[in-house]
Amino acid sequence: MKDLAKRTLVSSGLLRLAASMRGPSAAILMYHSVLLDPSRYVDTWGEIAHSELIFRAQMELLAREFHPISLDEAIKHLRSGDGLPRRSVVVTFDDGYADNYEVAVPVLNQAGVPATFYVTVDCVENKRLPWPSRLRFALRNTRLSAWGDSQGRNWPLNLPEEKEAAFLRSCDVCCQLSGTAQEDFVVRVEQELEAKIPCLPDSLMLSYEQIRALQRHGHIVGSHTMTHPNMAYLKADDAVRELTESKRRLERNLETPIRHFSYPCPALSPHWSAKTAEQTQIAGYETAVTTDNGLTHTGDNPFCLKRLRPTKTVEGLLWNLESAFAGRAV
Repeated sequence: MKDLAKRTLVSSGLLRLAASMRGPSAAILMYHSVLLDPSRYVDTWGEIAHSELIFRAQMELLAREFHPISLDEAIKHLRSGDGLPRRSVVVTFDDGYADNYEVAVPVLNQAGVPATFYVTVDCVENKRLPWPSRLRFALRNTRLSAWGDSQGRNWPLNLPEEKEAAFLRSCDVCCQLSGTAQEDFVVRVEQELEAKIPCLPDSLMLSYEQIRALQRHGHIVGSHTMTHPNMAYLKADDAVRELTESKRRLERNLETPIRHFSYPCPALSPHWSAKTAEQTQIAGYETAVTTDNGLTHTGDNPFCLKRLRPTKTVEGLLWNLESAFAGRAV
């Protein structure tokens, strides 16, 4: 009944009428991964991956019912306060998975939808998955019946919900670390649990060659830090290093300015602060996106832009976009 009511409201045109009476805004969508069969990777990716079939249908929906624009176009219009096309939608990807290029880009190009790809530099350069995937795999696949955290608490691991609780606890610790300290923590947990993602024949992360190809196709590349920490919980020096070193390495390898940044949201809240927004601006970025839910409007702080999470269905995405543009909570 709830889904029927949503479809009825969307088809009535009332949401579009309400949106037409509101000021200019843009919906920035947040994707991560697009796979032919996401179920194969549920022990690593969790629920962040979209199937290629659904993603294609969602991009066709954007091209047909909305106005897909690049992040640069959106920022230009929002800064000037004029000319932003109604129902503007920006597509973004976090983390830097190889499937972004191999699976998502052909769909984007065919639908005529530009996108921005935020890359976790250490994962690209060392060809390893972001640490949440590694911890998730270790805790879901360990044969041990319990795990003791760094504070001496013992976590039972017999049931799926117990493993999930232990995983969330490990994320709370790891998200506050960066660089070598973070990697040491992940390796220690993998060793303690006697479970590590097996070596795969092909890298699951983008290569610099693929990232350059993204740019040749007209897409934008931004930074998603070096090692995917929660920026709001880092010491100032570590936060600055995540911002500046990732920018420097991307610019060196891509030979182009990196102007856009995405705050990771791996665990704990908040995942950004007034201080991190200031640090991002000082580091030389022009924008930064968050995972805070909502639209982006004229006059918004460009260093804490909101985004919308796409659902795993076409109907759900349509409902979220129509509702957001009409001013309804999503």
